Amino acid sequence: MEITGDIATIGYGLATIGPGIGMGILVGKTQEAVARQPELAGPLRVNMFIGMALVEALGLIGLAAGFVF
Repeated sequence: MEITGDIATIGYGLATIGPGIGMGILVGKTQEAVARQPELAGPLRVNMFIGMALVEALGLIGLAAGFVF
């Protein structure tokens, strides 16, 4: 069974909600951590950017799946 047309577009759009929520949580928790311990801002920033890259990869995989299938 193949999904085509508008249903597929909605499905791939919904696939981006997960990474969007993940990105919001990631950045929010990093801001909380920096507010609690400002001296750790550098290492936390590096870890946040690594995490952001991994979360964005999920969104890009969802986008690419729309073109592949």
